[in-house]
Amino acid sequence: MSLPDKPLLVYDGDCGFCRVWIARWRRTTGDRVEYAPYQEAAARFPEMPIERFRGAVQLVEPDGRWSAGAEAVFRSLAHAPGRGWGLWLYLRLPGFAPVSEWCYRRVARHRSALERITRWIGW
Repeated sequence: MSLPDKPLLVYDGDCGFCRVWIARWRRTTGDRVEYAPYQEAAARFPEMPIERFRGAVQLVEPDGRWSAGAEAVFRSLAHAPGRGWGLWLYLRLPGFAPVSEWCYRRVARHRSALERITRWIGW
């Protein structure tokens, strides 16, 4: 395994919805987080089953920690100034983590429709 020098958020590069939101998050986090489609990054992590990359975004930390789904989103955004509140809630507010993961799974399941809506409203 080749650990990144900074947090690496791995996403589905074939997903238009994912690409739209990754572009927004990239603007938010700047150079504090690296972003890569799993179609390119998976080779760096041969021990990780490809299904894990296909199922949800994955955050790989420089210390070797992995997180997925909503947790990965909150952890990656926490690297931007003033954006740590989501991770704080995820880690400390009872019920917030399971609800966040439930919402993440629903969004992931309907990402094609949500991509159209996102583009339609101009995001």
